[in-house]
Amino acid sequence: MKDVRALKYFLGIKVTHSTTSICLSQRKYVLNLLTETGMLRYALAETSIVQNHHLAIYLDQVPTNKERYQRLVGRLIYLSYTRPNIPYAVGVVSQFMPSPSEDVAIMRILCYLKKAPS
Repeated sequence: MKDVRALKYFLGIKVTHSTTSICLSQRKYVLNLLTETGMLRYALAETSIVQNHHLAIYLDQVPTNKERYQRLVGRLIYLSYTRPNIPYAVGVVSQFMPSPSEDVAIMRILCYLKKAPS
């Protein structure tokens, strides 16, 4: 390998160097995700998931676009590498990838990320 210069971006992660630390940020990734999903116009959420959420697979559930659901969950999993406050909520919504219903829980995570994208 050849060291060309200081690392600034790597796989969508912004790397900022200081004399004592290295900071990783996915702010641009979050803002792109919010723009693509149209979540910029929605209200903010204080938490990433509702307490005592009661999410489960029900017989009368309304099906949703499976590919879109799986793509959003995958993007949130990638985002959770630098966001230690969302892995639990992402883990909960990823349990429903085989048969997703309404993506209200995913939208809440996105509204939570909108509160603090960096």
